[in-house]
Amino acid sequence: MRDKESVRPGRPRSFDVETALIVGERLFHERGFDGVSLSDLTCALNIAAPSFYAAFGSKADFFQQILYRYNASALSIDELIVEQDPIAAIEKFLIARAVSYSVDDAAKGCLVLDATRNCSDADAANTARKLAEGGRVRVQELVAIWRPDMAEPVSDLVASVMHGLSAYARQGWATERLVAVAKSAALTVRVIAERSKPVEE
Repeated sequence: MRDKESVRPGRPRSFDVETALIVGERLFHERGFDGVSLSDLTCALNIAAPSFYAAFGSKADFFQQILYRYNASALSIDELIVEQDPIAAIEKFLIARAVSYSVDDAAKGCLVLDATRNCSDADAANTARKLAEGGRVRVQELVAIWRPDMAEPVSDLVASVMHGLSAYARQGWATERLVAVAKSAALTVRVIAERSKPVEE
């Protein structure tokens, strides 16, 4: 019996969008944007190509929806801010990312950060870069409240460490090893802060 969707192109089959985004995220996280074909997506979602286009636009559009969803669900440094010790928040933030990047064998690394380097679609890659930069800027803004002179170097360091944690998680580094890197990075920030502490008038 022929699938009715092949007879009536463009008519979306009834399916749950949130579930589709979850399934798509798993595929993209495991294989990367370029490693997932439209056929892979329609097969995993159990819908025909016309229905996929009607619901999500293109593969790149679908991926961008997933990037926004993934980024919004990630732990924010705002949730960890400790007024008296912002470096403690940075440490907790990096440790949390080290764990989240490595605990799931099928979802190693950060989907957003990986897409900044490994995505052939210019629009999707640009979306990933904007999301990543938004995270770096937020760290910069929060550090500026505490130490304006350290805002940019600290946010740059945090962003660089996150890229490294993501890349090495994808290479198979153990969670404990990545957590040790996160702690070392936070210690580095603390040492720099102490050595460059402004002279009080």
